[in-house]
Amino acid sequence: MQPWETVERARAPDGTALALARRGDEWVIRAAGHVLMSSRAHGSEEALAALALERCARPRAVLLGGVGLGFTLRALLDRLPPDAKVVVAELVPELAAWNRGPVADLAARPLDDPRVRLQLGDVLARIAEARGAYDAILLDVDNGPSALAHGANHRLYGEAGIRACRAALRQGGVLAVWSAGPDERYLARLERAGLDARAVTVPARGPATQGGGGGGVRHVVFLATAPAQGGGARRPGSPSRDGGAGRRPGPHARGARGR
Repeated sequence: MQPWETVERARAPDGTALALARRGDEWVIRAAGHVLMSSRAHGSEEALAALALERCARPRAVLLGGVGLGFTLRALLDRLPPDAKVVVAELVPELAAWNRGPVADLAARPLDDPRVRLQLGDVLARIAEARGAYDAILLDVDNGPSALAHGANHRLYGEAGIRACRAALRQGGVLAVWSAGPDERYLARLERAGLDARAVTVPARGPATQGGGGGGVRHVVFLATAPAQGGGARRPGSPSRDGGAGRRPGPHARGARGR
């Protein structure tokens, strides 16, 4: 079997060692030696974008937490109109550089799209400075709300972080959150913030063209919609759920993405 080749190295602000590696046409980003993301399994990242935009009547302004390998951003751009704008908040400058260098063509160079504005830094800082600015906010930070590899990410998924996300959304806007598995407490927190929340299970690899089929590992996308003008959210304590999900096996420290 062909060995893995480390192409680039970097460090996240918290000191986590990151590595970009390839084996043939497959690329991975590792954090502390564990696979963070892979070019072979990006179906749930694409589903994050698709499910969020399905719930937006006229999406024009989107905030994406982290660039990853570019697949979520590409899925957004393929579905957004020509006059839309996407702000990408990326914590690690090297990840942005890799997306303009060795892995740029994996998702057809999404950072080169004129609708995209890259901002280096913490996504929560971008959220906190916005008031009613976004039709959709997409977050893919760490392993999700509960399976955190980095304790600092609790602030994003806690009550204050959710309130900041709601304040940054326009009326009827959507907060979409990737997770390795289900989290009833996070769903309840979304509802308590006045958001209409549900959890949708999706295949990790996506459609059959990615080898996903109908089985295999499944992830969760939380979808939380802000009330439209004159509307209200679902009654707290009665969140909608679309089945269960299996947690991604093994360590998966997605927090290094800055998502």
